Amino acid sequence: METVTEKPQSNFKRQDIQQLVTDTIIGQLEAGTIPWQKPWTGGEHLPLGLPRNAVTKKWYRGINIVLLWSSSMKNAYQSDEWASFKQWNDQKEMLRKGEKGSLVVYYDTFEKEVDGEKEKIPFLKSSYVFNRCQLKSFVAGEKKNKPVGADFVLKMYDVDDFIENTQAIIEHDGLGARYIPSEDKIIMPHMEQFVATTTCSATEGYYSTLLHELTHWTKKKERLNRIGGKKFGDSNYALEELIAEFGAAFLCAGFCIATLEKGDHAGYIENWLRVLKENKQFLFTAASEASKAVEYLYGLQPT
Repeated sequence: METVTEKPQSNFKRQDIQQLVTDTIIGQLEAGTIPWQKPWTGGEHLPLGLPRNAVTKKWYRGINIVLLWSSSMKNAYQSDEWASFKQWNDQKEMLRKGEKGSLVVYYDTFEKEVDGEKEKIPFLKSSYVFNRCQLKSFVAGEKKNKPVGADFVLKMYDVDDFIENTQAIIEHDGLGARYIPSEDKIIMPHMEQFVATTTCSATEGYYSTLLHELTHWTKKKERLNRIGGKKFGDSNYALEELIAEFGAAFLCAGFCIATLEKGDHAGYIENWLRVLKENKQFLFTAASEASKAVEYLYGLQPT
């Protein structure tokens, strides 16, 4: 089998990587796309799951999930599998001519002497990975339409079991979805209040909303001890909301269901654009905390 012969793109040496990543997501939002809200390649395909490395089989975490979902949507990739130039080369695979890599980031360390002692200082590095769809050996499968769900909520027993294993208290009323920290319980609208939309079924709308609130549930001091804001406009409130957005998206991807699109699409995007432009660290913190929340919830499941 032929091997990769074209050279990978070089690392960014002097650019601010956090700003580069933030600008990438801002570009998607300005184009009207919310990469953490629609994790599939298009209306013709089933939802993508969490991206994973094709060689190590490990799942990508944190901001890299959002970056790779963003690249998948932009390029209509059908596969969840990614690997570096060298990793594909070691697998005797060859990239199609002209294919470009997708940015991922990771932390490395360097040693620095502080007060006579050596300390390891973390710093952010960038790299590139390529989707399986970019290989010469890739043969596109038959395009599948995203299943059209009923316009009422159907029980998803695997998701119900997952939620039940957390022992979170969940009640229903007709007044909206929310997590109440003082009572440590989740309040959900009644199932019959959810309806199908152009992007997800009533079932997906209900469960993605519930998983959003379940991510909020992990913030309690006895669990992950996150500091959440008290009112809209508070920076900690905005951060906690994006953590819940990411957490729900990551969890939904694991169950292969779409996330509920917010009603005021333009207003929703405008809000996140404002926040992201003010703080380049915001995305990294939110994605990292969301991954911790997801891992915590999976840790509550039977072995």
